[in-house]
Amino acid sequence: MEKLMQYIWQHRLWQPPEMKTADGSRIRIIDPGRLNTGSGPDFFNAKIKIGDQMWAGDIELHVRASDWHRHNHHTDPAYNSVILHVVAKDDMPIKRHDGNIIPQLKMDCSPDFRTRYDALVNLADRDLPCSQEISTMEPIHLHSWLDALAYERLYQKSDRIRGYLKHFAGDWESTCYVTLARALGFGVNSEPFERLALSLPLQFIGKHSDSQLSIEALLFGQAGFLDNQENPDTYTSLLKQEYAFLANKFSLTPPQSLGWKMARMRPPNFPHRRIAFLASLLFGGFKLMSKILETTSVEEIPRLFSSEFVGYWAAHYTFGAASEIPAPSALSRASISILAINAVIPLMHAYSTATDNRELTARAISLFQELKPESNSIVSLFTSRGVECPDAWTSQALIQLRREYCEARKCLYCRIGHRMLSKCAK
Repeated sequence: MEKLMQYIWQHRLWQPPEMKTADGSRIRIIDPGRLNTGSGPDFFNAKIKIGDQMWAGDIELHVRASDWHRHNHHTDPAYNSVILHVVAKDDMPIKRHDGNIIPQLKMDCSPDFRTRYDALVNLADRDLPCSQEISTMEPIHLHSWLDALAYERLYQKSDRIRGYLKHFAGDWESTCYVTLARALGFGVNSEPFERLALSLPLQFIGKHSDSQLSIEALLFGQAGFLDNQENPDTYTSLLKQEYAFLANKFSLTPPQSLGWKMARMRPPNFPHRRIAFLASLLFGGFKLMSKILETTSVEEIPRLFSSEFVGYWAAHYTFGAASEIPAPSALSRASISILAINAVIPLMHAYSTATDNRELTARAISLFQELKPESNSIVSLFTSRGVECPDAWTSQALIQLRREYCEARKCLYCRIGHRMLSKCAK
């Protein structure tokens, strides 16, 4: 409840025609102050006018006035700067540490406000409590928020990439290699793929880039998929022998407990296939970053991932017996689109911001807007409520909205939730 009161105060959602303190003095809020996220009063540097007297100082909010004593503020000199005590229940007068009475203001909001707030934030089992608000929201306001969310998500991806770049001392190809590996995890195995790539430096792979066997041995060995192969077939035995030699050569140790997930997964999506595809891209030398920077249209993106399986992985989904059903192509068009969203465009954007290349920044955004939207449960949830999703830029915005605001219950910080609450706050 106190958090809700802070939100109301911060955004001036409660503004009755006339405000009076507990002793009947008229009060006007000139500046609500700045929210304090640390210790001390809730808001700093507020300005209020009580009667004819102007006050500057701090604001403290409580559900009950008596919480002032319950929290021992009456003994804390840090609260001597409080010029106004805002409460939901005025059950007693309160004083500062120096003994002076603090003006007190009772916050009375519409009963519907708390109901709306509970519906947004506190319900454990809910689908989309703001669905009615979304369907009636003016397009200009909704599109503005979705644009902001898409940028927010893109910058989050770019920040991760810049973290890799710092780790690799400015080496963009190594940064691209780890970014691509993470993207090949397609969400469920992103973390294991990232840890795998970080454990196996690109320069080690580069020393054997002319050998498909060596590259696959390094990747599958570091991934831990060669450890427990009983009665391995000929190719798997070759990989184990090659990995033993290369691991000793480069002093490699596989990461512990990568946590690969395969349950309820279609065989073409097994991590073995994704690792084999990564190996095919690394074969012959890895120069993907330079190709990404040369990409100017969506039609060019599939060429970045045109590698196909040959040999063992053309007939296998994992180690062991060959599949009776012919293995499909390495990547579907939908998978390539996801790689564009999670690797190609973020890498282009991260490079553009690092080099202050505005033309490249605009191109990255344009590619997002040219790509078709993702097809998943989150996008379906919003489109079923009347939200149009014409491209990947919008689908990324909807994913950001769901993951970072809806699921995190940060409705107070969402423009849709804010509009809902502001309508019934007065």
